[in-house]
Amino acid sequence: MSRGGRGGGLLIAGTTSDAGKSVVTAGICRWLVRRGVKVAPFKGQNMSLNSFVTREGAEIGRAQAMQAQAARVEPTALMNPVLLKPGGDRTSQVVLMGRPVGEMSARGYFGSGPSAEPRPGEASAGRTPHGREALLGPVLECLERLRGTYDAVICEGAGSPAEINLRRTDIVNMGIARAARLPVVVVGDIDRGGVFASFFGTTALLSPEDQGLIAGYLVNKFRGDVSLLEPGLEMLRGLTGRSTFGVLPFRHGLGIDEEDGLRVSMRGAVRESPAAPPYGEDVLRVAVCAVPLMSNFTDVDALAAEPGVVVRFVDRPEELADADLVVVPGTRGTVKALAWLRERGLADALARRAAEGRPVLGICGGYQILGEHIDDEVESRAGAVPGLGLLPVRVRFAREKTLARPVGLALGEAVEGYEIHHGVAEVRGGDTFVSDADGRALDGCRVGAVTGTHWHGALESDAFRRRFLTEVARTAGRRFVPAPGTSFGALREEQLDLLGDLIEEHADTDALMRLIEEGAPEGLPFIPPGAP
Repeated sequence: MSRGGRGGGLLIAGTTSDAGKSVVTAGICRWLVRRGVKVAPFKGQNMSLNSFVTREGAEIGRAQAMQAQAARVEPTALMNPVLLKPGGDRTSQVVLMGRPVGEMSARGYFGSGPSAEPRPGEASAGRTPHGREALLGPVLECLERLRGTYDAVICEGAGSPAEINLRRTDIVNMGIARAARLPVVVVGDIDRGGVFASFFGTTALLSPEDQGLIAGYLVNKFRGDVSLLEPGLEMLRGLTGRSTFGVLPFRHGLGIDEEDGLRVSMRGAVRESPAAPPYGEDVLRVAVCAVPLMSNFTDVDALAAEPGVVVRFVDRPEELADADLVVVPGTRGTVKALAWLRERGLADALARRAAEGRPVLGICGGYQILGEHIDDEVESRAGAVPGLGLLPVRVRFAREKTLARPVGLALGEAVEGYEIHHGVAEVRGGDTFVSDADGRALDGCRVGAVTGTHWHGALESDAFRRRFLTEVARTAGRRFVPAPGTSFGALREEQLDLLGDLIEEHADTDALMRLIEEGAPEGLPFIPPGAP
């Protein structure tokens, strides 16, 4: 598949956000690796509050880490060179090659505004990128390094390639496709409706040069009889001169890591997971506080994977009443989330739970919120702020971000996780939560039924998760018993195999392979009017 020492490539774009680009990219990666192809994922720029730490200590989007797992390779910063972590509606932290380099407004990043404003101790002014356009070179360099190592690189776009107001500075859709001469397949979510208009309109708003790389389309989340769709696909081919490379059926249970924590948390959404029948007599109810700027809410996926555990996201104090465990998750805005909990009455409800000896778990920013005091001159620059006072912990926000992949022992079981935080916790009492083999404190604090830790992903450690849930059930008076054979890693592999199956069974894999090896077909017709 290599051409002159350079691997093939394909860019998966979408008619909209959430069209299915991430899962299609993961599915293609899994399909290829099962065929013996050495493949890697890539996304030049990702906007997400769900991130992961690679083994070299770099922060990348969770979606790219999941895609790397689909490709059965170790994730690296090369796979997601630019990560934007929203701090609100108009600003984001810019993470370049796995390290934060500053905060930037949307106008400054997407337009020609000023460079990112570095937080104290982050990048110097000389290293801070001057808007998105200046990042095209570094992004392309990462892509070329991957193509020099792998047989194929499957790239994921962002949003829509037809965002005509942002095309000039694009480094993730047609900008990178043009520069790297990548063929593009556009994914459309037919479950939303209007997929034919979306495919046609997306193509027709691109310049002739960009349209020359749009090789065809892929329909996602189809329900019903495909034969009823086929006449429309033929008409679309007649209008655009481009084929549809497959119709992927709608599938429940694809609990693959999501990108957009901001959208979920800011709307105060309540999301409830389906639960398999319990192994014991009772179910266990977990309520997750849907705090603003919620980050790494994927931490609770391992809980939702347990038979008999029902996970829901809540934003009202009365919704905590029947919960056996309340989770205060990570957040990109600890002080903002703390204020939100107080405004909603959730802070008082958490304090009542703690006083009654009912289980509460704080993760990362949630852990910081449960402490006595927060001193933040870095993230919110709010200075000294009192916490909820449920744990004897004082938090000071450091200038440097902690990025690590630690391992240890908790509740007598092996546990591993990853750390992504500016806050440094000074524990002044209580019990240690995570220790090393010699019993020395590594992280976290416990007082009664209230537990806090900076470690994301700890609940993915199966033996620890079962021990923790057994303790929660006992404290809550539930006759819940964790199923002994649940393996979160095995369940994730099953999900990734299902994605590979969707591609293998419902996509034109021969055509996709030709695109990866040979690029976009010559002579694709131009669809007017083109870009303004």
